[in-house]
Amino acid sequence: MKTMNSKWIWCESAKKLALEKPIVVIFRKKITCQNVKEASINLSADSHYKMYVNGNLVHMGPAKGDKEVWFYDSIDLKPYLKDGDNVLVMYCLHYPQDPANSNQSLMATAYPGLYIDGTIQDENGMQDISADESYLCHIDTQRELVRETKGFAPLFIYENYQANELWDVHTLQFDDSLWEASVPYPKRVIRMHVSPGNLNERRIPLIRLIDRKFKGSVKGNLEASFIEGKDVIVKKNTKVTLDLDAGEEMCAYLKLVTSYGKGSKIQILQSESYYQEDHVKRDRMDFIHGHLEGYSDLYSPSGNEKEVYEPLWYRTFRYVQLTIETKDEDLILHSFDFKERGYPLEIKSHVKTSDDTLDAIWDISERTLRRCMHENYVDCPFYEQLQYIMDTRGQILYTYASSMDDRLARQALDDFKRSQRYDGLLYSAYPNTRPNVIPGFSMYYIMMVHDHMMYFGDKKLVRNHIPTIENILNTFEDGLTDKGYVKTIGNFYGGRFWGFIDWAGDWQVGVPNAAKTGMITMENLLYILGLQKASELFAFAGYKEKSELYLQQAESIKKAICTYCIGDNGMIMDGDNYPEYSQHCQVFGALTGVVEKEQARENLLETILHPDQYAQCSVSMQLYLFEALRITGLYEYTDVKWNIWRNMIKRNATTSFENELDERSDCHAWGSLALYELPSVVLGVHPAAPGYSKIAIKPVPGYLEYAKGEVVTPYGMVKVSWKKQDGNIQLDYTAPEGVEIVI
Repeated sequence: MKTMNSKWIWCESAKKLALEKPIVVIFRKKITCQNVKEASINLSADSHYKMYVNGNLVHMGPAKGDKEVWFYDSIDLKPYLKDGDNVLVMYCLHYPQDPANSNQSLMATAYPGLYIDGTIQDENGMQDISADESYLCHIDTQRELVRETKGFAPLFIYENYQANELWDVHTLQFDDSLWEASVPYPKRVIRMHVSPGNLNERRIPLIRLIDRKFKGSVKGNLEASFIEGKDVIVKKNTKVTLDLDAGEEMCAYLKLVTSYGKGSKIQILQSESYYQEDHVKRDRMDFIHGHLEGYSDLYSPSGNEKEVYEPLWYRTFRYVQLTIETKDEDLILHSFDFKERGYPLEIKSHVKTSDDTLDAIWDISERTLRRCMHENYVDCPFYEQLQYIMDTRGQILYTYASSMDDRLARQALDDFKRSQRYDGLLYSAYPNTRPNVIPGFSMYYIMMVHDHMMYFGDKKLVRNHIPTIENILNTFEDGLTDKGYVKTIGNFYGGRFWGFIDWAGDWQVGVPNAAKTGMITMENLLYILGLQKASELFAFAGYKEKSELYLQQAESIKKAICTYCIGDNGMIMDGDNYPEYSQHCQVFGALTGVVEKEQARENLLETILHPDQYAQCSVSMQLYLFEALRITGLYEYTDVKWNIWRNMIKRNATTSFENELDERSDCHAWGSLALYELPSVVLGVHPAAPGYSKIAIKPVPGYLEYAKGEVVTPYGMVKVSWKKQDGNIQLDYTAPEGVEIVI
């Protein structure tokens, strides 16, 4: 039977329930070892696991897969094992395949289960701890997963938890005699060519966990000394509240330890900010005039001693509000802390400028990026945790410029490649159980491949993505009209797809008003930019003929835009003969060369000097606005645009807002712009040829008087210092030997 075991196990009594709603199954095994020499284990799950050894959190995963690719994690168990008896406990969270009852970014298969392949070598020899009938299992019936809200609820991770006999499941003395034996899936059932059987080794490093404590309490009628490890007693038949401050936006696993208090209810609300009247965020720390809003877990202790409650999924919060209502028994609070979690990003680039306000902008940019890097890039850790193409393109650039780490980027590129539809378009967010399409986002994927080419020069990677790029561009080409431009592919007004461009204040749901009557110029400008980037990619990969063809196509569409979408004022209209103008079209008109440089400069300056007359680029588009300001010689106006982040800091934000309209999310990584802009543009260090084979050192001073710092490259650190002097720039630098420098 061992040879027939796929090393995937499940709980027989959970089979039917797993089809209906999210459930948690606990797997448990006791092992004995002495003087362990080596201990390794490979783990995976459908949909998610969380592993403990002797009550210590070891790891959680796997990296998110899909119907074609599934991942496993390799973990060194030796640091967690002790001589004698040990307890392995794995929580397996499974979502049904019905998207309406699942976490939107976690795929599920028809075979819920836990994968374990492991061995321990000690003084007694080799011990196999792979999944089989020796693992006992039990449905965690007291842990009910609930939606975060009645409306749009992509997470489905919050809990109503009624503690009972499982409170000491991590201890040796726990009685699991009534638990059932796990049932292995036969190899003939878990096929190795489809998920979850076609297991792939994890491509990214393991998540980093850091022990943290709350900075202190903000308000409430409950003593807060338990966050320092001192017991606090909540008397019976009372209701108390306490707002705790983490000091900054966090992604973390919460851990609450209590004793007694049977019948009590503890609501654990997580929030990004204090809200003022009318559901508006102003000062994020204004607890006097504000209140907390967010999502909650509800925990009911069983009344035993030293009970531990830890939600399975990580939580995002700046503040946590405890609301405790006791019944006929006193409740003791022993401790409440958390483990910060995230991708182990190592920031290596550092920049100092004459504008001290940029120091704080760098800090919140770095923190925002960290909070949005996990098993994949996420748009916002509080609301969606989805990997969107547009968001991810910026996040990847920020990662390259600050760390030169492309491991998560490579995985993202593969994710989006596998998301391609029959019609050639990519899903705008992936992995995703509820696919959605924003046509223009496919162009950001092409830019993403181009970015990797410039920073790393991996010709094999580029060639791997060439077919996907071709299919995207073919889809847009099929939409060409007799006028030479592409008809509306993404719309909101009765069309098949959402034509999101940006959260501009004058547009409904991020779509230009021109979509109501006809074509969207921005879709065509994105298509042109996609063709231009694709042309360089195909040339790099050795496909010269196709490269030239894409350039010709781009020029043809540029002519059509100039014919039908240029107003009498020389500015680019939002649609064909649609006399409405946005900053976005002027930005991408400059980036694509649709209009000459002087005209592009004039157009862009008009939108900056008269912001009330034109839809403005929001946070998500600042990356492209800053680039347009650079190439049109208007970079001094970035001083005004940095006010977006200065305003965040003034209002005590610790991460970047999603946008300036409703400020829904306090943490959106497309706002981590400083991590790219300061090293790559202000210091001017960026790749001047594919693979960084030439290093550009081309500072753009703008309004700044001086800047200095160091920037990471594949060949080592480049140190740059410049200052304005007598109308000139005095530049000093040191760079690795053997690489051509372009000044």
